[in-house]
Amino acid sequence: MKPDKLLLIGGSAGSLQVMLSLLTELGSDFPVPVLVVLHRNSAFDSALEELFFTRTALVTKEVEEKEVPSAGTVYLCPADYHVLVELDHSFSLDYSERVHFSRPSIDVAFRSAADIYGSGTIAVLLSGGNADGAEGLAYVKERGGVTIVQDPMTAEVPYMPQQAITRMQPDHVLPAEAISVVIRGLAAYK
Repeated sequence: MKPDKLLLIGGSAGSLQVMLSLLTELGSDFPVPVLVVLHRNSAFDSALEELFFTRTALVTKEVEEKEVPSAGTVYLCPADYHVLVELDHSFSLDYSERVHFSRPSIDVAFRSAADIYGSGTIAVLLSGGNADGAEGLAYVKERGGVTIVQDPMTAEVPYMPQQAITRMQPDHVLPAEAISVVIRGLAAYK
Protein backbone atom coordinates (compact mmCIF):
# COMPACT_ATOMS: atom_id res chain seq x y z
CA MET A 1 0.00 0.00 0.00
CA LYS A 2 1.35 3.41 -0.97
CA PRO A 3 1.68 5.87 1.91
CA ASP A 4 -0.42 9.03 1.76
CA LYS A 5 2.10 11.08 3.76
CA LEU A 6 5.85 11.56 3.67
CA LEU A 7 8.00 13.33 6.26
CA LEU A 8 11.10 15.00 4.83
CA ILE A 9 13.87 16.32 7.05
CA GLY A 10 16.53 18.44 5.39
CA GLY A 11 19.67 19.86 6.89
CA SER A 12 23.34 20.59 6.49
CA ALA A 13 26.04 21.93 8.79
CA GLY A 14 24.98 21.70 12.42
CA SER A 15 21.88 19.58 11.80
CA LEU A 16 23.07 16.01 12.47
CA GLN A 17 22.54 16.02 16.25
CA VAL A 18 19.13 17.67 15.86
CA MET A 19 18.14 15.01 13.29
CA LEU A 20 19.25 12.21 15.57
CA SER A 21 17.33 13.62 18.53
CA LEU A 22 14.26 14.25 16.41
CA LEU A 23 14.19 10.71 15.02
CA THR A 24 14.66 9.27 18.52
CA GLU A 25 11.71 11.30 19.79
CA LEU A 26 9.38 10.10 17.00
CA GLY A 27 9.25 6.64 18.60
CA SER A 28 9.05 3.14 17.14
CA ASP A 29 5.38 3.43 16.14
CA PHE A 30 5.74 6.52 13.93
CA PRO A 31 3.21 5.89 11.12
CA VAL A 32 4.81 7.86 8.27
CA PRO A 33 7.90 7.11 6.13
CA VAL A 34 10.78 9.56 6.67
CA LEU A 35 13.22 10.80 4.02
CA VAL A 36 16.36 12.42 5.44
CA VAL A 37 18.21 14.77 3.08
CA LEU A 38 21.53 15.57 4.69
CA HIS A 39 24.39 17.24 2.85
CA ARG A 40 26.98 14.48 3.04
CA ASN A 41 30.62 14.01 2.20
CA SER A 42 30.86 10.57 0.59
CA ALA A 43 34.49 10.19 1.65
CA PHE A 44 33.74 10.53 5.36
CA ASP A 45 30.28 9.22 6.11
CA SER A 46 30.29 5.46 5.62
CA ALA A 47 29.10 5.05 9.22
CA LEU A 48 26.15 7.45 8.89
CA GLU A 49 23.53 4.74 8.34
CA GLU A 50 24.85 2.83 11.36
CA LEU A 51 24.75 5.99 13.47
CA PHE A 52 21.09 6.60 12.58
CA PHE A 53 20.30 2.90 13.16
CA THR A 54 21.71 2.98 16.69
CA ARG A 55 19.87 6.18 17.65
CA THR A 56 16.31 5.41 16.55
CA ALA A 57 13.84 2.56 17.01
CA LEU A 58 12.73 3.03 13.40
CA VAL A 59 14.18 0.93 10.58
CA THR A 60 16.97 2.95 8.96
CA LYS A 61 18.36 2.40 5.48
CA GLU A 62 19.83 4.20 2.52
CA VAL A 63 17.43 4.90 -0.36
CA GLU A 64 17.42 2.26 -3.08
CA GLU A 65 16.31 2.82 -6.67
CA LYS A 66 12.59 2.09 -7.28
CA GLU A 67 11.90 1.43 -3.58
CA VAL A 68 8.44 2.44 -2.35
CA PRO A 69 8.69 4.00 1.13
CA SER A 70 6.93 2.31 4.02
CA ALA A 71 5.82 3.50 7.45
CA GLY A 72 8.26 3.13 10.30
CA THR A 73 11.30 3.48 8.06
CA VAL A 74 13.87 6.26 7.83
CA TYR A 75 15.42 6.56 4.36
CA LEU A 76 18.77 8.33 4.05
CA CYS A 77 19.60 10.02 0.76
CA PRO A 78 22.86 8.51 -0.49
CA ALA A 79 25.89 10.73 -0.87
CA ASP A 80 26.25 12.39 -4.28
CA TYR A 81 22.72 11.56 -5.53
CA HIS A 82 19.53 13.57 -5.63
CA VAL A 83 16.47 11.59 -4.54
CA LEU A 84 13.24 12.01 -6.49
CA VAL A 85 9.76 10.64 -5.80
CA GLU A 86 8.10 9.09 -8.85
CA LEU A 87 4.40 8.91 -9.75
CA ASP A 88 4.17 5.38 -8.30
CA HIS A 89 5.60 6.82 -5.02
CA SER A 90 8.91 4.99 -5.50
CA PHE A 91 12.25 6.70 -5.02
CA SER A 92 14.66 7.24 -7.88
CA LEU A 93 18.28 8.33 -7.74
CA ASP A 94 19.52 11.14 -9.94
CA TYR A 95 23.05 12.29 -10.70
CA SER A 96 22.19 15.61 -12.36
CA GLU A 97 23.95 18.87 -11.52
CA ARG A 98 24.37 20.06 -7.96
CA VAL A 99 21.84 22.52 -6.55
CA HIS A 100 23.30 25.14 -4.17
CA PHE A 101 26.56 23.18 -4.45
CA SER A 102 24.78 20.14 -3.00
CA ARG A 103 23.91 16.62 -4.13
CA PRO A 104 21.69 15.41 -2.56
CA SER A 105 19.73 18.64 -2.70
CA ILE A 106 17.02 19.44 -0.19
CA ASP A 107 15.22 21.60 -2.78
CA VAL A 108 15.11 18.73 -5.28
CA ALA A 109 13.74 16.22 -2.77
CA PHE A 110 11.18 18.64 -1.28
CA ARG A 111 9.84 19.69 -4.72
CA SER A 112 9.66 16.14 -6.02
CA ALA A 113 7.85 14.87 -2.91
CA ALA A 114 5.38 17.78 -2.95
CA ASP A 115 4.45 16.97 -6.55
CA ILE A 116 3.43 13.44 -5.49
CA TYR A 117 2.23 13.80 -1.89
CA GLY A 118 0.75 17.33 -2.08
CA SER A 119 -0.98 18.08 1.24
CA GLY A 120 0.47 14.87 2.69
CA THR A 121 3.97 16.34 2.57
CA ILE A 122 5.52 17.35 5.89
CA ALA A 123 8.81 19.17 5.30
CA VAL A 124 11.28 20.16 8.02
CA LEU A 125 14.32 22.38 7.41
CA LEU A 126 17.10 22.46 9.98
CA SER A 127 20.49 24.10 10.51
CA GLY A 128 22.77 24.66 7.53
CA GLY A 129 25.17 26.99 5.81
CA ASN A 130 23.57 27.59 2.39
CA ALA A 131 20.15 28.40 0.92
CA ASP A 132 19.29 24.83 -0.15
CA GLY A 133 15.80 23.98 1.06
CA ALA A 134 14.24 27.46 1.05
CA GLU A 135 12.82 27.17 -2.47
CA GLY A 136 11.71 23.57 -1.95
CA LEU A 137 10.00 24.47 1.31
CA ALA A 138 8.08 27.28 -0.41
CA TYR A 139 6.99 24.80 -3.08
CA VAL A 140 5.78 22.33 -0.45
CA LYS A 141 3.61 25.06 1.03
CA GLU A 142 2.26 26.02 -2.43
CA ARG A 143 1.23 22.37 -2.94
CA GLY A 144 -0.64 22.30 0.38
CA GLY A 145 2.00 20.55 2.50
CA VAL A 146 3.07 21.53 6.00
CA THR A 147 6.34 23.42 6.47
CA ILE A 148 8.45 23.50 9.61
CA VAL A 149 11.65 25.47 10.06
CA GLN A 150 14.06 25.25 12.96
CA ASP A 151 14.17 28.57 14.78
CA PRO A 152 17.45 30.14 13.58
CA MET A 153 18.14 31.21 17.17
CA THR A 154 18.45 27.49 18.11
CA ALA A 155 20.38 26.43 15.00
CA GLU A 156 24.12 25.83 15.18
CA VAL A 157 24.37 27.37 11.69
CA PRO A 158 21.34 29.67 11.26
CA TYR A 159 21.77 30.63 7.59
CA MET A 160 19.64 27.86 6.03
CA PRO A 161 16.55 28.23 8.24
CA GLN A 162 16.84 32.03 8.03
CA GLN A 163 16.84 31.86 4.22
CA ALA A 164 13.60 29.88 4.33
CA ILE A 165 11.96 32.38 6.68
CA THR A 166 13.11 35.26 4.47
CA ARG A 167 11.71 33.58 1.34
CA MET A 168 8.35 32.41 2.69
CA GLN A 169 6.14 32.17 5.78
CA PRO A 170 6.60 28.65 7.20
CA ASP A 171 3.66 27.06 9.01
CA HIS A 172 5.85 26.56 12.08
CA VAL A 173 9.14 28.10 13.25
CA LEU A 174 10.17 26.04 16.27
CA PRO A 175 13.11 25.42 18.56
CA ALA A 176 14.69 22.06 17.83
CA GLU A 177 13.23 20.39 20.92
CA ALA A 178 9.63 21.24 19.94
CA ILE A 179 9.68 19.92 16.36
CA SER A 180 8.96 16.25 17.16
CA VAL A 181 5.78 17.11 19.09
CA VAL A 182 4.33 18.95 16.08
CA ILE A 183 5.40 16.20 13.68
CA ARG A 184 3.78 13.46 15.75
CA GLY A 185 0.54 15.45 15.79
CA LEU A 186 0.63 15.95 12.01
CA ALA A 187 1.41 12.29 11.37
CA ALA A 188 -1.54 11.16 13.49
CA TYR A 189 -3.98 13.55 11.78
CA LYS A 190 -6.01 11.80 9.08
